[in-house]
Amino acid sequence: MSTKMIRIGEETHQTLRLLSEEMRLPMSEVVAEAVELLWQHRLLQQSNEAYAQLRSDPTAWEAEQQERQAWEATLLDGREQL
Repeated sequence: MSTKMIRIGEETHQTLRLLSEEMRLPMSEVVAEAVELLWQHRLLQQSNEAYAQLRSDPTAWEAEQQERQAWEATLLDGREQL
């Protein structure tokens, strides 16, 4: 695995060290997990913002609702629900 170096402040390093000890993981794994969680958080935040913008436009929101209804009709593709 290729590695890279980053600069972090002393306070961040101390927090990272404490988390590493508490989680019993190498600091690199704690950083990787933190970055993944931040990525997921940002994705969810951006999705929420996009839906809020969509809902603020009644015409666009109605079109979205109609599209959802059309897709719901295809969920079972004519099959009986088990």
